[in-house]
Amino acid sequence: MKTIHIQGHLRTEFGKKGAKSIRSQSNVPGVIYGGKSEITFFTSVKELKPLVYTSEFQLVEIEIDSNKYRCIVKDLQFHKVTDSLIHIDLLELVDDKKIKATLPLKYVGAAAGVKAGGKLVIKIKAVDVKTFPKYLKEHIEIDISKLELNQNIRVEDIKEEHFEILNSPRIPLVSVTLTRQLKQEEAAAASTSASAATPAKAATPAAAKAEPKKEAKK
Repeated sequence: MKTIHIQGHLRTEFGKKGAKSIRSQSNVPGVIYGGKSEITFFTSVKELKPLVYTSEFQLVEIEIDSNKYRCIVKDLQFHKVTDSLIHIDLLELVDDKKIKATLPLKYVGAAAGVKAGGKLVIKIKAVDVKTFPKYLKEHIEIDISKLELNQNIRVEDIKEEHFEILNSPRIPLVSVTLTRQLKQEEAAAASTSASAATPAKAATPAAAKAEPKKEAKK
């Protein structure tokens, strides 16, 4: 899978003042944890752009003082006003240690319900998983070709070997709903069917409706 290579530097300035100094030089402070020891570093904003501003799931290989660390992004912090990146957390990958990650979902195929006039509604674009680093991949594919009108594919329908899906099993991932036009057509068809199924009432003879005349008293 895709790996972004970054050049980092060990931090020598700490605290709010140190972080402010790092950011003033277009750098971002960060931390690597999950391995043998925690490492505080900084790197340039430019180095991080292809890693941060994307919806893809990617690995990170960061080199600091001739040591390389294979990681994934665990947290990003942005300035509340300027929305600029102010801190990054990286989780180091250890081969025999399971990790938690968020993997994008890729929906493939043409839903049968859409072909029938329905509308595809994607409700979740990524799921949380737990697995060993060697099983990480860019996305999880979800085949929607058999998805009919008014049907859902749920978290529990994901069948991925080596992955423990952490989201609630009953949460819908994607569904096909009726469009307004299709609802109107179904309502009209149901109304027509109901009218055709109702038998016409027999006409009542006029004579039968007339009340008999009362005889005049003598």
